[in-house]
Amino acid sequence: MADDSGGFESFVADRADALLRYGYVLSGNAHDAADLVQEALIRLHRAWPRVRRKEDPEAYTRTIMARLHISVWRRRRREHLIWDLPDKRDHRDLLPSGTEQELWKALEGLPRKQRAVLVLRYYEDLADEEIARVLGISRGTVRSHASLGLGKLRSALAPGRSDRGTAAAAEEGIA
Repeated sequence: MADDSGGFESFVADRADALLRYGYVLSGNAHDAADLVQEALIRLHRAWPRVRRKEDPEAYTRTIMARLHISVWRRRRREHLIWDLPDKRDHRDLLPSGTEQELWKALEGLPRKQRAVLVLRYYEDLADEEIARVLGISRGTVRSHASLGLGKLRSALAPGRSDRGTAAAAEEGIA
C-alpha cells in the first residue's frame, strides 16, 4: 500500500496547481476551487489503486471536479418546496372601501380572460392592440371580452340601475 500512496503523493505534488487552476475556471472562486480540488483528491485517493493502472489519472480527477461542481451548483439553485400553505390572513392586501371594494369583488367573479381584458384596458390603460398582443388574442376578441365583462359588472354592481349609469360607474371605478 505504501507504493500506492507514493504514486498518489507524487501525482498530487505534480498536478495540484493545475487542478487548482482548473477548479478556479470551473467555479470562478478561489475558495470553491480549493474545495473542489480537496474533495476530488479525497475521492481519487479512495479509487487510486484502480485509477493508477489507467493512463490518465488527471482526466479522472478533472471529471470528478466537473461533476462535483455541477452537483454543488444544482444544490445551491434547487427550489425548496414547503408543504404548508401560508396563512391567507397574513398575506391579504387591504382592499379599498365602498364602491371600489364592490367593484374589485365583482371583478373577481368574472371569467379570467374578461377580467384580464378589463384590468389591462382600464387599470393599465392599454389600447386594444396592446391587449391583444399581451394576451395572444385578436382585437375583436379583446372588444368582445371587454363588452361581456362590462355587462357582467353592470349586472353585478347595480341590478336596479340603468345600464348606462352602471357602465359609467364601473368604468370610473376601474380607471
